[in-house]
Amino acid sequence: MQIKQFFLFAAMSTSLLSLASNNDIPVYLDKGKPIDERVEDALSRMTLEEKVALCHAQGKFSSPGVSRLGIPELWMSDGPHGVRAEINWNDWGYANWTNDSITAFPALTALAATWNPEMAAIYGKNVGEEARYREKDVLLGPGVNIYRTPLNGRNFEYMGEDPYLAGEMVVPYIQELQKNGVAACVKHFALNNQEKWRGNINVKVSDRALYEIYLPAFKRAVQDGKAWSIMGAYNKVWDEHCCHNSRLLNDILRSEWGFDGVVVTDWGGAHDTRQAALNGLDIEMGSFTNGLTSESDFGYNDYYLADPYLDMIKRGEVPASTVDDKARRILRLIFRTSMNTDKPFGSVATPEHYAAAKQIGDEAIVLLKNNGILPLDPAQQRNILVVGENAIRPLNQGGGSSELKVKDMFTPLDAIRATYGNDVKFAEGYRTGRPMYDAEDIIPDAILDSLRSEAVAMAKNADAVIYIGGLNKNGFQDCESTDRREYNLPWSQDKLIEELAAVNPNLIVANISGNAYAMPWLDKVPAVLQSWYLGTMLGPSMADVISGRVNPSGKLPFSFPKKLEDNGAHHFGEVSYPGIEGTSAGNAVADLKGADVSAGNDPRQEYLEDIFVGYRWHDVKKIPALFPFGYGLSYTTFDYGKATLSSKEISADGSITITVPVTNTGNVEGKEIVQLYIQDEKSSLPRPIKELKRFKKITLAPGQTKEVTFTITPQDLKFFDDTKHEWIVEPGKFKAMIGASSTDIRTTLQFAYK
Repeated sequence: MQIKQFFLFAAMSTSLLSLASNNDIPVYLDKGKPIDERVEDALSRMTLEEKVALCHAQGKFSSPGVSRLGIPELWMSDGPHGVRAEINWNDWGYANWTNDSITAFPALTALAATWNPEMAAIYGKNVGEEARYREKDVLLGPGVNIYRTPLNGRNFEYMGEDPYLAGEMVVPYIQELQKNGVAACVKHFALNNQEKWRGNINVKVSDRALYEIYLPAFKRAVQDGKAWSIMGAYNKVWDEHCCHNSRLLNDILRSEWGFDGVVVTDWGGAHDTRQAALNGLDIEMGSFTNGLTSESDFGYNDYYLADPYLDMIKRGEVPASTVDDKARRILRLIFRTSMNTDKPFGSVATPEHYAAAKQIGDEAIVLLKNNGILPLDPAQQRNILVVGENAIRPLNQGGGSSELKVKDMFTPLDAIRATYGNDVKFAEGYRTGRPMYDAEDIIPDAILDSLRSEAVAMAKNADAVIYIGGLNKNGFQDCESTDRREYNLPWSQDKLIEELAAVNPNLIVANISGNAYAMPWLDKVPAVLQSWYLGTMLGPSMADVISGRVNPSGKLPFSFPKKLEDNGAHHFGEVSYPGIEGTSAGNAVADLKGADVSAGNDPRQEYLEDIFVGYRWHDVKKIPALFPFGYGLSYTTFDYGKATLSSKEISADGSITITVPVTNTGNVEGKEIVQLYIQDEKSSLPRPIKELKRFKKITLAPGQTKEVTFTITPQDLKFFDDTKHEWIVEPGKFKAMIGASSTDIRTTLQFAYK
């Protein structure tokens, strides 16, 4: 029996003994009763002080239960890619346990790049088993904030730029995670799309963009995934912090979507007792801290939802019913997780978990360019040189709260040597320094020049060069608390790649990142692989794709613009990203959009690209992406036949099916992701040229054909009319566009809605 479960049974037994005179098991302890009955019974037995205590932290990652009644506390943990190492009870230092090493799973951007909901289910199941083993009740993830700008330091934790793709991937993750008795805490609700000024940036966004782009994945997580908890975001929306934002939490999350779970603050996300009491917040965690490094001089009883809340209730300044509502939701979460005696036992760092991480990583890597140099056959003897710090760097380190303490980390260099022989040579090429969240080592130019010169000299004599660079999880790269400073690769990598290409034409660029980046050297290199933070099995997945043991099948979950200004968030200048500081910023926004901006000195920002995010922007502005959304090559080729419709008309209560044959026309087995986009040919409001509505990943042997069928309903044709505050579909003509990416449309069909 695991330790926490032993104490749970002991606490319950004590409660039973104290109530034995009643000769009945109290309803709240009877697991055979419906949870809501148990919740109401427990609530009726609690004091006001006990109810308030449920609403705030008692440690860095714990909130109280009710020990008098045998109701256990909640234990939470970062993060979505693996269970974080144990943190000290009352500060951000690591506890230095010897039994908290885990499996690092691929980052969620990599999961999205698989375009495979089956991989999301495998991911949730396996990370849930590790969280269960580590006695965690709430796993702080997954994240579904939309990829708005490639400078966002936290994009690697999210699932790309398209709300439909993110929604399809998040649901099975949540469902399988929660089967372990571990709650998903879907984050960060909402519009947390940058790290710069994240604690106080005041976002202005249209209702159309909110409902069509930024909310759908959260809605799917709540209504289809049945997530048990949600984490509020740091930023403000409409002048209120998200962690106690009445419209987001009361109106949308609970009233419109029917959410019955718990809203948890991000650490340091609460700012006001009255707003926290009235505006939908349930559990306040980590106040008076930046949520990453800073410590608080205040105790847990000083939190906004602690003694100040209790005092306001006693004075009659806020209704006592507010704490009843919060306690009711928190008890429901406790009964679903820490008090659930039927949940399975977990496991950690098992061969099965490593295999799951490898399978996800294999399907995530995206082949962006190939002139035939890939795959690189291990049977042919070659003098191979690997260049780049990311070939050896432990990329589980840094990045903020997603940092992981791994049991094993198989690097690309080790895996390449295991594949091609120990004679594979290595040159560092560049250096980045220690992983730090909000600071960085400055590497002298002389050192960078020396490392570059050494790598270029070694490349002259190699038969093939594999470059493994990109970004890492240092501050100002892919890292919580900071955004990237530039779109180009840092540490003079662009110069390094160009010099390598100049001396060796057989250069394979296999970069690792959680973000898009500029490629000024693209025309000079024969092959480009986009990898991601793939965790424990990073090296084996990369080596198997390079060697051809695995045929790459990932596709991009976000667009790669040619230059930063081609991205919609950056088109309008700083008022759109990163925002403008001071009251004058509000005036600038008001002048530009007629917005009603309240006074104040918080940085202010307007999402001026509106609904045209990612590929929607590239389409409507006719700005070609360097690599478009949904793009990815294979070591085989696929032919799309003529698509057919079950009907050329769809009614309000009907549906149509679309079928397309797809054939593997190459010589090796491969996986193809068939994508269906819908275009509304005429609308009363501006709409994107096309929007992703369905996709399916299929496996085909050489010469094999499969028919892929999609069903479309009127729901898929709707847009949000913010003047009516409702989703509508207008009669007219639509196009179904089926292809291999958002720009590679292979077949188009027209139908009408009447």
